[in-house]
Amino acid sequence: MAGNAFYKEFDLESLPGGNRPSDYRTPFQIDRDRIIHSAAFRKLQSKTQVYLSGEYDFYRTRLTHSIEVAQIGRSICTFLNGNSEQLNSDFHIDSDLVEACCMSHDLGHPPFGHGGERTLHRLFSSIGGFEGNAQTLRLIADTLYQSGGRRSGMSPTRAFLDGVLKYKATYSEKGDPKNHFIYDFQKAYRDFAHDRASDSQSKEAFDRLTSLECQIMDWADDTAYCLNDIVDGVRAGFLTIERLERWAAQEGLDAISEPLFTSLIDEIRKDKLEAIFGSKIGLFIKACRLSPRENALAERSNRYAFALKVDGEIRQLAWFYKRVALDLIFRSAPLQQMDFKGDRILEEIYQAIAECYMNSSGQRSRILPEQPGVWMREAEGDADEQQLVARDYLASLSDGQALRIHKRLYDPEYASIIDLE
Repeated sequence: MAGNAFYKEFDLESLPGGNRPSDYRTPFQIDRDRIIHSAAFRKLQSKTQVYLSGEYDFYRTRLTHSIEVAQIGRSICTFLNGNSEQLNSDFHIDSDLVEACCMSHDLGHPPFGHGGERTLHRLFSSIGGFEGNAQTLRLIADTLYQSGGRRSGMSPTRAFLDGVLKYKATYSEKGDPKNHFIYDFQKAYRDFAHDRASDSQSKEAFDRLTSLECQIMDWADDTAYCLNDIVDGVRAGFLTIERLERWAAQEGLDAISEPLFTSLIDEIRKDKLEAIFGSKIGLFIKACRLSPRENALAERSNRYAFALKVDGEIRQLAWFYKRVALDLIFRSAPLQQMDFKGDRILEEIYQAIAECYMNSSGQRSRILPEQPGVWMREAEGDADEQQLVARDYLASLSDGQALRIHKRLYDPEYASIIDLE
């Protein structure tokens, strides 16, 4: 980190309990590289982004989306570092750190997209539900590596761990929420990330307090999916001019949304949507600026001394695209059918696991792969620990793995035993 006074020793300290190399790389480059070379990152290639993984080759998966978010995140750093009066060559945002946060932001998401997330949240309500961002933290801090029957985290730097903490409140603190929380046992990691400096703030204010790198990651994510969902939606036939016009007539667009709608129709008619929306990425990046802020952590770290601000006009455009995608793509019958199918698949795999490992009747069919099966048997008698093993296992599956496992369990016509787990 030589030559960059933006980051202090506080930011570079790593989570205790793991090993980190000392080589030619910076601490944040090590964070990034460990994510890129992890099995959890590779599995994103077969996890649903919007459309079921494998539906068509050109639709985005969680992996291609994460790569796009990382590129946008780095570009935001380049723009801010070159255009902000507060920054210079010796005092700048680290793009490797931002890239690591962006690469990781969907690492914990389960198969079948947000529908799968809702299913796991329902199935594991007894141990605090399921949350994709909380599961990302679980991987980074606890389970990314498996060796000799043991699991361990990657010993992330404080700045990186904090960069993926999009939500700060625990499940219990939020009182049985639907989403946007961390697991109760992860409070220790939150305390490490902030060294308890946030104890002086109200829980409500603290839950909204995120690091600068986390804010950049979040806006890069918004940029990628709100623009790309429109492009993929048109290519998939969900967003046609006729459907958009019917939707606009039903919704009764206001004075802000009406010109955005008219512009979108014109852009679809030009039949150059990828080029047009590709250029909009630049607009979303150049809408960013830094703003000084005051809070309990600002003196500890420059990551909290500045906030990311985005021009209101561009935020309004992003909101409009999200609204279009939600109403015409995510709420469409084909995607709702996929959500229904994913829910059924995950629930039935869970039921099979519960019957074979958590049932007192004595039945002990070994349907889990070797290592999760060992952990499940070791946790026998501890219902919460068995649920935790099951939650980690189901969340780790790709769409294809979940489909194949379900077929082996329930489809009498499916007899393949050679597929990788």
